[in-house]
Amino acid sequence: MNTIDQPTQTRIQQWLSAEYDLDTVSLVQQLIDNNEETELIDSFYKDLEFGTGGLRGIMGVGSNRMNKYTIGKATQGLANYLKKQFPNQPIKVAVSYDSRNNSQKFGNLVADVFAANGMHVYLFQELRPTPMLSYAVRHFGCQGGVMLTASHNPKEYNGYKAYWSDGGQLVAPHDKNVITEVNAIQSVTEIRFERVEENITLVGEEFDQLYIDANKKLSIHPEAVQAQHDLKIVYSSIHGTGITVVPKMLEAWGFHNIHLVEEQAQPNGNFPTVVYPNPEEEEAMTKAIQKGKDIDADVVMATDPDADRVGLAVKNHRGEIQLLNGNQIGSLLIYYVLSSKKDKGLLNENDFIVKTIVTSNLMTDISTAFHVKHYETLTGFKFIGEVMTLVEEKENYLVGGEESYGFLVGDLVRDKDAVNACAFIAEMAAYFKNQGKSVFDVLLDIYGSYGFYQEKLISLTKKGKAGADEIKQMMANLRATPPQFLGGIPVKEIRDYDLGIAHELASNSKTKIALPKSDVLQFITVDGDVISARPSGTEPKIKFYCSVKEQLPSPDAYEQVALQLEQKVKNIMADIVKD
Repeated sequence: MNTIDQPTQTRIQQWLSAEYDLDTVSLVQQLIDNNEETELIDSFYKDLEFGTGGLRGIMGVGSNRMNKYTIGKATQGLANYLKKQFPNQPIKVAVSYDSRNNSQKFGNLVADVFAANGMHVYLFQELRPTPMLSYAVRHFGCQGGVMLTASHNPKEYNGYKAYWSDGGQLVAPHDKNVITEVNAIQSVTEIRFERVEENITLVGEEFDQLYIDANKKLSIHPEAVQAQHDLKIVYSSIHGTGITVVPKMLEAWGFHNIHLVEEQAQPNGNFPTVVYPNPEEEEAMTKAIQKGKDIDADVVMATDPDADRVGLAVKNHRGEIQLLNGNQIGSLLIYYVLSSKKDKGLLNENDFIVKTIVTSNLMTDISTAFHVKHYETLTGFKFIGEVMTLVEEKENYLVGGEESYGFLVGDLVRDKDAVNACAFIAEMAAYFKNQGKSVFDVLLDIYGSYGFYQEKLISLTKKGKAGADEIKQMMANLRATPPQFLGGIPVKEIRDYDLGIAHELASNSKTKIALPKSDVLQFITVDGDVISARPSGTEPKIKFYCSVKEQLPSPDAYEQVALQLEQKVKNIMADIVKD
């Protein structure tokens, strides 16, 4: 304990007090007795921060871990804030959870605290996807909600997503105000853990049908689905919640040739068949792709544990199953929705789409071509949801997405929705197949019309306190000595979203960025390449995004241009990513 600083030691001693249950005290003492200083430091060097989206961390004992007390404190703080915001009225909240280890236990714990505070809780009886929690908040007229999930993080993590009355995750000013309430709790004795049974209503399987029926009404081309009802679809839930609803949603839309990846169909918080339960990772899609090859599938899809992200693979122009990235999936969905609505005369002047600042400008190019307004937000779907809520009385949201495989068609929820996206991806594939085209053919058509965009994401993992410090230093270094050239191409503009300033280098002119502050740096080259750097808000990572563009003269030139762009991306990333 000699190398542990005094504030950390104080937190450790507090967790050995009689305020905490005997099991917790015993586990803390065990770490001390075994002289596990690194684990003690990482577990206690700070309080697990209730960030702008809630909590996310490694499960275990300690102030910087996901456990009964950190979750209880977050819930008590949120309950206190809800009481202040909705005085003298009954308060309702919805609570759901995913397949992670302890998620069900944590979900019941959250329900207990809300119920003990006199609130009526709609608690999902069994695990369900995150978008269904958002839908439940809106359906039951709740003032708030909580989803227990760490999304696509490794198995040792869990998390706590807090929602507001619009069904979206907390945004300003509520996010910071809830943090203030959480931080105001000085002792775990202030947390009300005693369950009040009459304040809890269990939400059962019957709710699935309400959600499915509402989504089915959004279908644009049901006639194409009917014509292609035997479209070969492979689906994997990667041991998560998607298995509870995605197959039922696809069947309800009219698809009857769905092949599940059986070895990944059972919910399991250990995610035994993958390294990371993240459809962004090629490895996590391996079994689904193999099944797709075995049956010659038209569409291969996989969702993450809480089913708000979806990965997609389709047959390319050579007939091989090829993974698409989040930018490609989102661009295809936007093109499908806008072109279909235009063909049916359903586009209106007040329609709009939304994307985030690190997501491909191809989405913007498509919307501009269809004369549909677009919004751009900070990274995180909660900001897309915020735009939807802010303009819902005057404008009509159609579709939006982010490069991290999060998409939403229609405005039933205020979060990314992989269940909804799976249905629309399948419908899109059916519609284009009806026209004699594959999804990949359409992607090449899009590149031919709007430009061939190539994107790459590099994530560097930096764990623990030392890793967090290293990430801060990397961002500080980029600000102190920003690159003047990337891949040999001059940088023409630097956007610092933390300062809220865009700096045009040639004229030395500076303009304000009309978005809230965020720790993101963007470098735009004279070629129009966009390179972004940002620490992840949900994982111990720093992320570097690169987007480059070239004209695609013909579909036959795809490989040649792809290789050219890959080399350009490689050269650029070599200049900015320093591990």
